[in-house]
Amino acid sequence: MTRKKKVLVGMSGGVDSSVSAALLLEQGYEVIGAFMKNWSENECEGPEFKECGWKIERRDAARVAAKLGIPFLTFDFEKEYRRDVIEYLFRESSAGRTPNPDVMCNKFIKFDRFVREADRLGCGYVATGHYARIATFPSLRSKRRNLGKEIASVAALPRNDKKCVLAGKDSNKDQTYFLWAIDKKILPRIIFPVGEMTKPEVRAKARKLGLDVAEKKDSVGICFVGEVEMREFLKTRIKEDPGKIVTSDGKIVGEHSGINFFTIGQRHGLNIGGGNPYYVVEKREKTKELVVTSNYHPSLYKDELEIEQINLLVESLPKKIKCEARIRYRQPLQSCAVTFLPQKKAVVKFDKPQRAVTSGQSIVFYDGEVMLGGGIIE
Repeated sequence: MTRKKKVLVGMSGGVDSSVSAALLLEQGYEVIGAFMKNWSENECEGPEFKECGWKIERRDAARVAAKLGIPFLTFDFEKEYRRDVIEYLFRESSAGRTPNPDVMCNKFIKFDRFVREADRLGCGYVATGHYARIATFPSLRSKRRNLGKEIASVAALPRNDKKCVLAGKDSNKDQTYFLWAIDKKILPRIIFPVGEMTKPEVRAKARKLGLDVAEKKDSVGICFVGEVEMREFLKTRIKEDPGKIVTSDGKIVGEHSGINFFTIGQRHGLNIGGGNPYYVVEKREKTKELVVTSNYHPSLYKDELEIEQINLLVESLPKKIKCEARIRYRQPLQSCAVTFLPQKKAVVKFDKPQRAVTSGQSIVFYDGEVMLGGGIIE
């Protein structure tokens, strides 16, 4: 008798992870469901964040597990989540950068701490409800779209069974932008069951299975913290430090509560009257000035940027490649040339100037549907 492959599924209480668990059962896996308790009302900052909703999410996940007839566990990762994700968020924001906590949540919690629990339980695989796919390079050879001779000749498409990450089939839900920082060594153990499906197909499957979460709305906001306004969340630990809002030619047009609460390219929340839209283009720490300009002002655009903390999910890339990249979630892919430097750094030159390049945000590289890796914009 062949022993079933054992998989630990992260169940968040949403429809994507619930359907993921069901699909794995149908595919013959031995499935264990698990809820990650990363943030609770005891850990929330300030009176306005007393209810983070984890109990409701865990209840919904447990109900799905019961209906599917699979074991259900709860892991408490609050200590690690606060140390590796929330502290990072406040540290980077305090330094005037705009971090992405979801990227760090995937790196340190979902695909590190969670994998260690899978090891403890004897699970060869871990699965989540991400809209992404795992594939082997050889199966992609006939389908690849080479974007330049530099990358076409590289050994990043090896003659072996190395795993790679592909964009999800549903381009509106593709989540590979948030997965670039995970350890490539665990790619062979990852399963993304809904990666080949569209969101409507996932909901239809949930309805067919009679799952209560079939029509549940998608979660938004900070990963695991929930729907809180980022500026208000940051104010719980970062003191307000008011200053002037000035245009690029020096005209004072308003006041702000602190430059660290704003991000490059931001329009909403500036409270500038006059009817003309303004966008943040610079944060001057010494003078505490928030510099704004119109949407089409050249200072809002850059065609070259430097990045750090590079993590590549493919091997043997040359020092210079031609590929595509995005500097924000759901941005259409942009053609660029990348020159890799020592100490996990690189210089990226875009074919066309990019709007609102933001320090601290992620840039993610692609060759067609293959996600190559990414880094942090300096």
